Amino acid sequence: MVELVTSLVAERVRERYQALCAEAGPGVTVVVATKYVPDDLMAVLAAAGVAVVGENRAQDLERKHALYGAAFRWHFIGHLQSNKAKALNRTCELVHSVASEAAATRLTVPALVEVNLSGEESKSGVAPADLAALLALGSDVRGLMTMPPLADGAEASRPYFRRLRELAAEHGLAELSMGTTQDWRVAVEEGATLIRVGSALFRP
Repeated sequence: MVELVTSLVAERVRERYQALCAEAGPGVTVVVATKYVPDDLMAVLAAAGVAVVGENRAQDLERKHALYGAAFRWHFIGHLQSNKAKALNRTCELVHSVASEAAATRLTVPALVEVNLSGEESKSGVAPADLAALLALGSDVRGLMTMPPLADGAEASRPYFRRLRELAAEHGLAELSMGTTQDWRVAVEEGATLIRVGSALFRP
């Protein structure tokens, strides 16, 4: 019975994942956020054909990677502490959230710089005015990431996504990680190459 339920859930997730990937388009990587996915349900994502997962905490990523390492391509999408860089170098294809010189110089895997476009103190990320200095360190930075303020509607995120695209163009960067479950469609319209979704695959 447990195997049957798991199979049914995996099929539902597969249908939603494939539909989301198709709507986002071939130029967009769908990163499935697994912050709230327990270890055993990672097997459902693997059975559903999910290719890329993103974790928010380095210790959770290490634990899940030990269990399912070959099943996915692994991204880190949470707040990056520089002392966790070594663990991410061992496990990640891409880190989305570089926001300090210490983190940038310790990473050996490709990364994105997180930009705080809203100026909110509660959010991580560098100010746009400090971006050039961080990029000048010579790390393997492929693009930018941002998290717009919480809002009632997806359209409110558009100015932040547009500004991130403009910043990336100014600095010759190709990758844009922006958009989550509530606003990924707007992000894709504004040029996202990576979107981070989670609950869209699991909600009833």
